[in-house]
Amino acid sequence: MSKAPDLVKRLLLGRALRSAQQHEQTLPKTIALPVFASDALSSVAYAPQEILIALGLAGLATYHFTPWVAGAVVVIMLTVVASYRQNVRAYTSGGGDFEVATTNLGGNAGIVVASALMVDYVLTVAVSVSSGIENLAALLHFLQPHKVLAALLIVAILTIMNLRGIRESGVAFAIPTYLFMFGVFLMLIWGFTRMAFGAHLRAATADMTVHGTAVGVSGFALVFLLLRAFSSGCAALTGVEAISNGVPAFRKPKGKNAAATLLALGLIAASMFGGIVALAYITKTKFGDPAMGTHILDRAGKEVSPDPVIAQVAHSVFSNFPLGFAYLTTMTALILVLAANTAFNGFPVLGSVLAQNRYLPRQLHTRGDRLAFSNGIIILGALAGVLIYAYDASVTSLIQLYIVGVFVSFTVSQTGMVRHWNRLLRTETDPAARRRMKMSRAINTFGGIVTAIVLIVVLITKFLLGAWIACVAMSLLFLMMRGIRRHYDRVAAELAVTGEDVALPSRNHAIVLVSKLHRPTMRALAYARATRPSTLEAVTVGVDPEESQKLQEEWDARELPVPLKILDSPYREITRPILEYVKSVRRRSPRDVVTVFLPEYVVGRWWEHLLHNQSALRLKTRLLFQPGVMVVSVPWQLASSDRLKGRQEPPAPGSVRRPYGPEQEVESEGTRAAGGIV
Repeated sequence: MSKAPDLVKRLLLGRALRSAQQHEQTLPKTIALPVFASDALSSVAYAPQEILIALGLAGLATYHFTPWVAGAVVVIMLTVVASYRQNVRAYTSGGGDFEVATTNLGGNAGIVVASALMVDYVLTVAVSVSSGIENLAALLHFLQPHKVLAALLIVAILTIMNLRGIRESGVAFAIPTYLFMFGVFLMLIWGFTRMAFGAHLRAATADMTVHGTAVGVSGFALVFLLLRAFSSGCAALTGVEAISNGVPAFRKPKGKNAAATLLALGLIAASMFGGIVALAYITKTKFGDPAMGTHILDRAGKEVSPDPVIAQVAHSVFSNFPLGFAYLTTMTALILVLAANTAFNGFPVLGSVLAQNRYLPRQLHTRGDRLAFSNGIIILGALAGVLIYAYDASVTSLIQLYIVGVFVSFTVSQTGMVRHWNRLLRTETDPAARRRMKMSRAINTFGGIVTAIVLIVVLITKFLLGAWIACVAMSLLFLMMRGIRRHYDRVAAELAVTGEDVALPSRNHAIVLVSKLHRPTMRALAYARATRPSTLEAVTVGVDPEESQKLQEEWDARELPVPLKILDSPYREITRPILEYVKSVRRRSPRDVVTVFLPEYVVGRWWEHLLHNQSALRLKTRLLFQPGVMVVSVPWQLASSDRLKGRQEPPAPGSVRRPYGPEQEVESEGTRAAGGIV
């Protein structure tokens, strides 16, 4: 390696991959499931207790609604999964909800969905990592005072792992996800088997009481409370949308494999969630959060802080097998940390699609050395780190900002899918196909209505608790993306080829800037003459009369075939006289072009940049804003630059890393019509 940073980069990320190796980075279903579903699967660790917290506001009186609320969540989960199976088959570019909304509801709806998803992805990383560290701190008490630092370290590790490439990070995260799934199903089988053989399982909180701030509710208040519990339990749905945004990462046939993975995710997550809630209800598990108005009191009336619901259930089930309890607790903490990996695979792909459609800077559409969307991964890690630091890795604070974005995307996406089916039904004549489309439309309609209700309830119940911050962030992202799109559209229109662009300029006036007569100046003069301009002259600024006189005498003595013009500068300025002279040449011949040749030093050490080329850089910057003026740098390599010869320079962002091929380069109709991103 020629540079130490290159060595560090290769040690962290591995060797660079060729674009032709892109197909090797796609994922089989067995790896895609843990990569894209770890967030949805891990949510079963905290979604049940969110239901109990909400129901506990009315005390024990409403705990008997737990199975019904959980059943409604499972129905919505399966409905959303069924709907997204239609999405991934119809839209395989990786745009997911954004593409569905843009195609069927218009550009503004697409930006709303995109801004909601991007906010939710950032929050997914912050919440998941903070929750994982919180669980680890319960086992490893020395982490308690260092939770923020530990969470930031985890985010950095996740960022580096994903920068190494989606396949490599997928393999690294697949094993813990499968171990967590094994642990949960082992607990369910163990618990129900013990009860089938007559065991009486009771949680440690079974004999405790629940005190809430809304005791004695009835009528509309009770309905509202149940809706709040339902919306809290819908945290189990977060992460379902990630697969629709990650379809390009699947092996072919992409749509079919993504749909199969979604089905597996839905069945596994619903079984795990339903099983945990059932065991929690049977064992009379109780849970409360004083910050949310629910308190757990022991027999003496003293308030206690119970363990998470999944830990209480595991303790009851594995009362005769302590190793099982330790295993599941450890895997739960680990999966909560790794759940952030879902966002690391969804956010960069979504950012790439948005950049491709000119809603975000085009640098987000380029792939890094390891064929991952590196810029998007780094931005996600940085934003999540800022949130963790700002909220001190507090799950209680961060969770209030959560799930607003995902339900915005659910609602808008399913509304778009209804219009998608309506459009297809207008031209479809086959009766069997029409029946399938009508069934799909009914599923999407039901899902859209229910998720809209959940979204309204979430906004009402969580707005003042922090959800307003997510709403403000989504609004700012919406305005930013609209502004970026307007800029790209304006530039594309400005740069569109017209008939005047093929006409040659009348003449080319060449000007070689001279500071003193030396070898760089002679090279610039020779190169300018070789271009055969209409007129050619050398120009210098006369700051010191004696120096100017000496330069003129040396110029004449060498009998150079280019006239030298000395510009007067009574105030010792260099840039202004040259600019005024170039403008005067342009005013005399507006149809002509002026080419300014600038000799520049090429140096090999960073500090040499401070000693050379400063006047040339300032002048070049000003000349670039002059219409009809071309600036040509004529390099002269100093001896120090020899040390850099043969060194492999890293590619600049966006220069050679843009993916190609039909499966990687999927452009929208709007982009094609505009001739691509400018």
